[in-house]
Amino acid sequence: MLKINHIAKTFNPGTITEKKALIDVDLHLQSGDFVTVIGGNGAGKSTTLNAVAGTFLVDKGTIAIDGVNVTRLPEYKRAKFLGRVFQDPMTGTAATMTIEENLALAYRRGQPRTLKWGITSWERKQYREALAMLELGLEDRMTSKVGLLSGGQRQALTLLMATLQKPKLLLLDEHTAALDPKTAEKVLSLTRKLIAENNLTAMMVTHNMKDALHYGNRTIMMHEGRIIIDIDRETKARLTVEDLLKMFKTASGSGIVNDRMLLS
Repeated sequence: MLKINHIAKTFNPGTITEKKALIDVDLHLQSGDFVTVIGGNGAGKSTTLNAVAGTFLVDKGTIAIDGVNVTRLPEYKRAKFLGRVFQDPMTGTAATMTIEENLALAYRRGQPRTLKWGITSWERKQYREALAMLELGLEDRMTSKVGLLSGGQRQALTLLMATLQKPKLLLLDEHTAALDPKTAEKVLSLTRKLIAENNLTAMMVTHNMKDALHYGNRTIMMHEGRIIIDIDRETKARLTVEDLLKMFKTASGSGIVNDRMLLS
């Protein structure tokens, strides 16, 4: 489903602020894979997701989604393949529009634009059923402005919007980092549910090692722009956070004990 072949990216090359953000990153995801991506600050986690999304073009290597080479495609042309949820709950929704209007925007993404806007009764029924799955009572608040929702409610809505059209690939960039622990756990549970029910392929960046081991069928760890560890489901099931820290130290030659979020 996703084939990242030996990509590299250097920002500000030839200057004093030159940064080799990605170095020979090679990663293949099968259809239905749910991969968690772990690593310290600056490891290349979000940069990898942005490379896939087309936020910038890579310097070398190729990226293919569902058999389509998207390496040189701009971000807006890749959007039809992707669903994205960002760290900030305020990103990804329109605060001044209603819940059902936001869902309509997500549902109609990629369709021809017309002057007709009205939400049909059929659409409204579909949105209500989808919202009910979140178990947050939002199905009874469809005409409420999104700006009135809490951070957790808004992030859950963003997650629903990102999966409404069943994208080829779902990109989750630390999408629970800004939430309190209880709300984060709820959103993560919804994430797993939506991925499983829609049989989505997903990449989830996280700072939390416990979450990296608990969610998904595969975990990769990055360090200084490289993938240094790739763990399958069976191995994950036997690991503790302490085991993962030891693996990281062996693979990288350094420790990450100062990155407190990784130990939470």
